[in-house]
Amino acid sequence: MEDQGKLKGPLIHATAGAISGAVSRTVTSPLDVIKIRFQVQLEPISQWALLRRDANGPSKYTGMLQATKDIFREEGLRGFWRGNVPALLMVMPYTAIQFAVLHKVKTLVSGSSKSEDHINLSPYLSFVSGGLAGCAATVGSYPFDLLRTVLASQGEPKVYPNMRAAFVGILETRGIRGLYAGLTPTLIEIVPYAGLHFGTYDTFKRWTMAWNHDRSYTRQTDDSLTGFQLFVCGLAAGTCAKTVCHPLDVVKKRFQIEGLRRDPRYGAGVKHHAYRNMYHALKQILHAEGWAGLYKGITPSVVKAAPASAVTFVAYEFSSDWLQSLLI
Repeated sequence: MEDQGKLKGPLIHATAGAISGAVSRTVTSPLDVIKIRFQVQLEPISQWALLRRDANGPSKYTGMLQATKDIFREEGLRGFWRGNVPALLMVMPYTAIQFAVLHKVKTLVSGSSKSEDHINLSPYLSFVSGGLAGCAATVGSYPFDLLRTVLASQGEPKVYPNMRAAFVGILETRGIRGLYAGLTPTLIEIVPYAGLHFGTYDTFKRWTMAWNHDRSYTRQTDDSLTGFQLFVCGLAAGTCAKTVCHPLDVVKKRFQIEGLRRDPRYGAGVKHHAYRNMYHALKQILHAEGWAGLYKGITPSVVKAAPASAVTFVAYEFSSDWLQSLLI
């Protein structure tokens, strides 16, 4: 019975994580596609194109509304879910591993397997737990993340008709290492991102529980959070984490699409071995595109990350409670 209990906990958290990741990813896919198109575009975005006369050429995408119209006109509604299958194959194991590892690490440092005891961990321990969970999840699911980026950024006509063709094509042109292109900046990004994501989420939950407690001090105390409060906590956590870590996400996307031969109307492509390493990529982007280049796609990124974070946390909390009620 004890062995079953040890297996039941990780299974519940992994399954709840996979469900939450799938729901969040599918709901926010259109914003992710727009974000990726901005990030892999070498030409300036919006008014930056008018301010810089040394631009490579006319920009394909200049704003969220314009990008939305262009993608819909050229690729139809399905264009907004391009790359969603490899994205789901990436995000479901990613969030499953992430939440399972997160719960295990928090159990080890708190000495308790109860989620209600984990909320009292210090922000520092929440940050470290989130960073470790993010690293484990990234290494386990990275090739699917790369395939998702390639399929979502290629536009029309397609370079690769499906995920299998992309997988084979990358293996043939770039080898096994091609499936892990950009892994180093991703791991460097994921530690602060996941740490901030989970650390700030736990902090916002503690603040909200304290606020609930203060509000109900004259009545029977109830510190539990409503679904809306969980949503707001996740929204705030996602906004903070994504805003801080966005430049590293841009660098990762550039590594992932090296050598992809897109149609010329999508702008200049990133050549093979254009960047020697992460530091070189940061320098090159800063030199060629300015600080704005490191924040390309920041608007759709935050607009996507905030609700995605909120949906993920709410779906996880409810899925976890539902699975526990089924298995008890």
